[in-house]
Amino acid sequence: MKKFFKRFFLLLLLVFIVIQFFRPAKNIAEGISTNDITTKYTVPQDVQTILKTSCYDCHSNNTAYPWYNNIQPVAWWLADHIKDAKAELNFSEFASYRIGRQYRKLEEINKEVEEGEMPLESYTYLHGNATLNQQQKLSLTNWATALRDSMKAQYPEDSLKRPKSPAPPPSK
Repeated sequence: MKKFFKRFFLLLLLVFIVIQFFRPAKNIAEGISTNDITTKYTVPQDVQTILKTSCYDCHSNNTAYPWYNNIQPVAWWLADHIKDAKAELNFSEFASYRIGRQYRKLEEINKEVEEGEMPLESYTYLHGNATLNQQQKLSLTNWATALRDSMKAQYPEDSLKRPKSPAPPPSK
């Protein structure tokens, strides 16, 4: 039995070493994207600081990777998490979204921040400076609300709503 555990441990060690050679692509872009939220909208310095500290690692094209990203399978997990987060909201591509999607994303930012869902607890556990205090939450939500209000004043109401799906063909 002792021999079995020794072989099993050696096999696990070998697998762990081998997977270190298979790394996902990093989420690092050169400079600011032409579609970055800051290229279309005014983002006050305090809000920009909050976004960079608490949001951009997952919700932009530029992640500041921690040391543990060099260990597999952690890097795979982080890459998948970032991919999912960017699919939901990417500040580096925000200006390329349809105006209705921008409007909804700003509403979702407010909801997620007010409910304490963002930034994720698993992120703030290792990045304590990303935890938002009440003043930061207020600054972020006030900015998002003001931006939504300016969109509402500038664009027709129907452009801010989700387009309706076409009706399915009648069944025979």
